[in-house]
Amino acid sequence: MRHSLTTALMTAALALPLSAAAQERYPTLNANQLSAEQKAYIENLQKPPRSNTTALQNPPYKVYMRSPELAGKLEAVSDYVRWGTGQPPRLTELAIMITARQWSSQWIWRAHYRAAVRGGLDPSVGADIAAGKRPEKMQDDETILYNYAMEMYRDKAVADTTYAAAVKQFGEKGLIDLVATMGYYDTVAMTLITGKAVAPKEDDVPQLAALPR
Repeated sequence: MRHSLTTALMTAALALPLSAAAQERYPTLNANQLSAEQKAYIENLQKPPRSNTTALQNPPYKVYMRSPELAGKLEAVSDYVRWGTGQPPRLTELAIMITARQWSSQWIWRAHYRAAVRGGLDPSVGADIAAGKRPEKMQDDETILYNYAMEMYRDKAVADTTYAAAVKQFGEKGLIDLVATMGYYDTVAMTLITGKAVAPKEDDVPQLAALPR
């Protein structure tokens, strides 16, 4: 396992853009610097369903692992909100994309835009959100989620009618799971800001437009 971890670290380090590495606040640790808890965390990330062999070089994992006890707990939350809620992937990913847009987090956006499209979300929904516009081609359940999330982020409150529509659509458990999904990615976004993460620009992912302050 040590050999595979070391090989993964070397491969990912070569792939990391120099410009991003120069700006980020948390340097990449090498295999000899890791505690037993940090090694266990990275090795868990390499297992399915993540199969992430570059986690040590990439935020938010390289930031999380500065507190390995917390990192393991966040991994469990992340696994649940991504794959354990029973929600259709397009709804889970839409919740994450809305959060990414609120924080203007291109790092979160780049991965979850792709996952949302694979999960069945109309690409125009993501394009509209990236531009800071209300999407025009949402399905009914997507509209209910979008309305709920936008009221929460914009107003710091949710109207009774909006709440009732969300509970009717998703159930109490489903709604709380979606709220927790957004809350987890709020943590991710703040972690990325703390780490001063820089997302590479990729042509197949819309760039988040600057929003008025």
